[in-house]
Formats: sequence, C-alpha cells, structure tokens
Amino acid sequence: MNSIKKAVAIKSDSEEAKPLMASSNGRPTNKAAVQKTNGKGMEVGIADDQAKDFDFEKTEMKYDSTGMFHWTPARSIEDCILDRNQAAMTVLNGHVVVCLFADADSPLIGLRNLVMPLRASNFHYHELKHVVIVGSVDYIRREWKTLQNLPKISVLNGSPLSRADLRAVNVNLCDMCVILSAKVPSNDDPTLADKEAILASLNIKAMTFDDTIGVLNSNMNMSDSLSPLGSPIVLQRKGSVYGANVPMITELVNDSNVQFLDQDDDDDPDTELYLTQPFACGTAFAVSVLDSLMSTTYFNQNALTLIRSLITGGATPELELILAEGAGLRGGYSTPETLSHRDRCRVGQISLYDGPLASFGECGRYIDLFVAALRNYGMLCIGLYRFRDTSSSFDASSKRYVITNPPCDFQLLPTDQVYVLQPFERKHSRFSFSETRMSNRM
Repeated sequence: MNSIKKAVAIKSDSEEAKPLMASSNGRPTNKAAVQKTNGKGMEVGIADDQAKDFDFEKTEMKYDSTGMFHWTPARSIEDCILDRNQAAMTVLNGHVVVCLFADADSPLIGLRNLVMPLRASNFHYHELKHVVIVGSVDYIRREWKTLQNLPKISVLNGSPLSRADLRAVNVNLCDMCVILSAKVPSNDDPTLADKEAILASLNIKAMTFDDTIGVLNSNMNMSDSLSPLGSPIVLQRKGSVYGANVPMITELVNDSNVQFLDQDDDDDPDTELYLTQPFACGTAFAVSVLDSLMSTTYFNQNALTLIRSLITGGATPELELILAEGAGLRGGYSTPETLSHRDRCRVGQISLYDGPLASFGECGRYIDLFVAALRNYGMLCIGLYRFRDTSSSFDASSKRYVITNPPCDFQLLPTDQVYVLQPFERKHSRFSFSETRMSNRM
C-alpha cells in the first residue's frame, strides 16, 4: 500500500513536466523530468543552474529574438478579420487605419515594413496603436505570413472608397489614416497611377461625422485615470467633425499628382513636391523622397542612425539578416540582454499646450526650449509642427506644417507641437510625455 502511495506522489510531482517548447499561448514549459522543489520554493528541472537564473514557467515570449520589436504567437488571419458590424461594435479610438487598394494578384508591397516601426519594443505594450487594414482580404492573406507575429492588427474585408466601411472603423477617431495602393500603374497615362488613392483621400475629406466623444468620462478622479498598468490614460477623445480634419497621409507614385490632393491649395501645378502644401503638412508622400534619403546617407553616414530610427524603429543588422533569409520574426525569451535593447530613443511629439514644457509656449524662444528639454528630460528637439493659420478665427484652417531645425530666436506658440527624440521611459510616471494632450481644432 505504501509503495502505491509513493508511486502516486511521484506521478503527481512529474505531471507538470513537459518538453521545452512554446505552447499555443506562447508560454514555454520545462523538459520532461521529475522536478524537485528547492528551499526557496522554485521548481528545478534537469538544468538546475539555468532554472536558478531563469523561471521558464513565469516567462512569456513578448519580444522577438533580438528584443527590438513586440512579438506575439502566430495568429490565423481568420481570427483577425472583422466584418462591418463587428468593427462598428468595437471601440476603435486612437488607432491607425490603413486604406489599401490591391487586387488578389497585385505584387506584394511589404506591409510588415509599415507596421513594424509601430511595434518597436521601446514603446510600452499599452502604447501600441491598434492597426486596422481596410482592403481585399485575398491580397492581405498573401501578406499575412509577415504580419502574423505582430500584435494588435485587425482586417476589415472591404473597400477604402466605401463610406460605410470607413465609418465602421471610426476613421474620424483614428490617430492616422494611411492610404496605399499595391496595384500596378498603367503605362498609358502616368497621371492615372494615383487615381484611387487620391479619390479615397478626397472622399474622406468630404465626409462629416457626429460630434463624437470618447467613452471615458471627463469627471473621473485622478485615482481612476490610471490604466491597470499604472500609466495615465486619455480622459477624453473628441473625434473630427469634418473629414478634412482627419490625420491622413497618401502615398503617390507620380509627384505631379500632389496638386490633386488639396482642393484649397493654390500651389502652381509645376511646383516641386517638397515645396507643395500637402508635402509640407505631411499629408503626401512620394517614392522619390527615398532618393533624397539615400543621397543624404551617402554624403553623411552618421545620418543613417537617425534615418533608421525614423523609418525602421531601430532594426539591427542581426534582425535584417533574419528577415532577409525569410525566417520572419521569431519569439525570444526576455533575458536582461534582450530587454536592454528596449532602452533606445524614439520619436515623439510633445504638445506645448500643457505639461512641463507649457511655459515655453507663451512666446518662448526655440533655443530655450531646446536647452531645457535636453538638460531636464534628455529629449532632443528636431522640429516644430505648427498650425498654418495661427489666428483664432472660426474659419481658420486646422492644417499644420513642419518646421525643421528652427533658428535660435524662433518664437513659439502654445498650439505648437514639438518633434523630439526622447529616451525610453522604463517606468511610467503619473505624467508621460507620450500622453500629452493635443490641441487640435475640430
């Protein structure tokens, strides 16, 4: 009888032992072995010295093997597809909408390169913006292998020209709407190469929306204004009433087509792309811009570090080699070495309307802001984002334009936003620079 009790006890102790592999939820398990319990209550398998340094049972794969990007176990595209009703019932707010024009057989454009910088590990998980792709699911299915390990992605099988689909994904509440096309342009007329992207842009600008208020109540007290992770959350999010105020960027194949993006733009059609209003306001992007970036890198190799942070979110040569070999993103354990890779600067946008830097918005000088931000917060200012019309009249435009590297005595305004390179916030304080309130006109 005693021998039976001992056998049962051994079986119950070893029942949890499994091969070292990631389960469906990404949680690793120990090798098959009869586990013991040390004096500190920690389960130990075959490699006792490894287990002392690393608790496999409590570790999840949250980042890729290089520690540079957030990672999740592969998901089926069917699990991420929303229909119009599901999208409308989902509280989408502060997200990124990708309007994608593509046929089932269109060439792949590499959506991973668009989403990966938004999943950089120097963002906390709750800061990641949900990405909603609106387009042909048959095309997205071909790209899905490169997207399946990136978190917070949804797909709406619809048309970017459908206002019903755009309303379903709350395009008026998005932080950015990106309009892309994977279709091969016709050689007959280069002007028509961007017709669908331009039509989608004008269609959104012509839409009107309800005076939408976010689901959070502004009467919440400060103790209720923290997320479960202890970080501040936006108390109120007001959507754009007019589609013209929706943050948007449109990719163009032909530079000259920029003249069709803004109906109120008085620029000469022969104006160079970089001098046009849509480009200065950040609402238009052309492939030819990459040529100037390549030239800059050739003449100043140190610029590559900044360009890599802006475009790739900090991809390393090791990760680029993994992706070039076709392996895709692979999950890795959160070791001190990989976690140290999160500690890198990121591009941010700071409002001068409120927060610690608000005092500089009252007729302060750019040089004073530059020195104070660098000395007190370790942030490097690289430019301003200013309203085109600085008057407070009712018909003032809500468009902003970029001012890179302003002169020292440049006067600041309370409505200005500042582009900065900011250090990684390892622990969130009650006030976070990434959560500053935007002073947008609706």
